[in-house]
Amino acid sequence: MLTRRTLLGTLTASAVAFSQPKAVEPGDPWTAKDLISPEKLAALVEKKAGVPVLYVGFPALYKQAHIPGAKLAGPCRQSSGMELLKNELSSMPKDKEFVLYCGCCPWDHCPNVRPAWRLVKEMGFTKAKLVTIPTNLHTDWSSKGYPTVRAQAAS
Repeated sequence: MLTRRTLLGTLTASAVAFSQPKAVEPGDPWTAKDLISPEKLAALVEKKAGVPVLYVGFPALYKQAHIPGAKLAGPCRQSSGMELLKNELSSMPKDKEFVLYCGCCPWDHCPNVRPAWRLVKEMGFTKAKLVTIPTNLHTDWSSKGYPTVRAQAAS
């Protein structure tokens, strides 16, 4: 017999599951094992683990706020951004661990992560990870208190 608490817990879990975008959708170029959560990346950044982080989004957003140590290597929806990413990756060993992220907009609409990830795979990288950012960098990273480099206001 279901108690009110059990039923409420089930309904709440279902509502949360339906309200969050799925990290892997049919047709996405990545699998669940290719993904890293913001929490796990934040822990690596805080430990200064030395894992390279590449931002594949728009330069204006990178200048406003980005993950510490991240290099601008995008926007990958444009051929010029793809060339930036290709240049960043050209000197890396194919088995090097690194992380890609964008965070410009909701994950399921991002114009940058899919072309960037496809390039990473086409180039033969085997240990790359992609940060799941369901909404945007502010909501899913900065507002949670994860390390963030912010633009300095002009005085």
